[in-house]
Amino acid sequence: MQAITYHQYGSSEVLRCEEVEKPEPADDQVLLRVCAASVNPLDWRFMRGNPFFLRLFLGLRKPRAGRPGVDVAGIVEAIGRNVKNFRSGEAVFGTGKGAFAEYACALEAKLAHKPDNLTFEQAAALPIAGITALQGLRDKGKLQPGQKALVNGAAGGCGTYAVQIAKWMGAEVTGVCSSRNVEMVRSLGADQVIDYTKEDFTHRPERHDVIFDCVANHSPSAYKRVLTPRGVYVGIGGPHDITFFGLLAGMLSTRFVSLFASQRFVTLLAKTNRKDLEALAALSAAGTIRPVIERSYPLNAGREAVGHVEAGHARGKVLVIPD
Repeated sequence: MQAITYHQYGSSEVLRCEEVEKPEPADDQVLLRVCAASVNPLDWRFMRGNPFFLRLFLGLRKPRAGRPGVDVAGIVEAIGRNVKNFRSGEAVFGTGKGAFAEYACALEAKLAHKPDNLTFEQAAALPIAGITALQGLRDKGKLQPGQKALVNGAAGGCGTYAVQIAKWMGAEVTGVCSSRNVEMVRSLGADQVIDYTKEDFTHRPERHDVIFDCVANHSPSAYKRVLTPRGVYVGIGGPHDITFFGLLAGMLSTRFVSLFASQRFVTLLAKTNRKDLEALAALSAAGTIRPVIERSYPLNAGREAVGHVEAGHARGKVLVIPD
């Protein structure tokens, strides 16, 4: 089968479309015929081995398993002997390994059935970005109806979902994005949109109950200034060129600020689970949230797809579609 691979760390130039062996599902896994997959920042960070400490898990000098792609939607091809919830021929979506391929395996616990009125492309755009937004606002931010939420990086893959989910939760939503995305973010339901190329939201007088931050481009003290007295900052992203020491310094500084303030600063590492996938599927099937898909690439152009997201200005989600 055809799959996107890499055998050394580096930019998207290290990616290749190669013939590889078709995977076999383990006892608790499902084998999918991939219909669509979507690109996440995680893919290019693993590809680069950046921050460097990731290489402790991925391989120090070269990647042990250079197969990008996590978000996936497809048809069940085969199941492991312990799988109970899925059958061959069913349409599913979720997260797996090596999804930029014609076939990929995924844990049963990280899959859900695809609603009939969602395309495979729409379903593939949901998992990581949607779950991150949902868990960040619901579980970490404890967002309540009537509160004010700000989404920094509102035009990206996760930010577009965060705007819509915060609005669904009953919040007054402010989105921060570039000039070219102002109208798109407003169309997602944002009550107010701030163009960061013209104005710094941390210098405005408004205060927010929850700041959902996809880009981490301000200091903790700046965020503190625009949070309400008991507001919550939820960080889910980092600078493009972040290092291990930069990551550590950021985590320590936010923890330090939290010690001496009534506000909370938390960092989210989202965890895929079927319950949240089903919640996102229901919201999407009902039209409450909609995936923003900027562009789709064929499998043999997977390098270009990952490179586009790596450049940092993708609008919504970017997909990889097997030929």
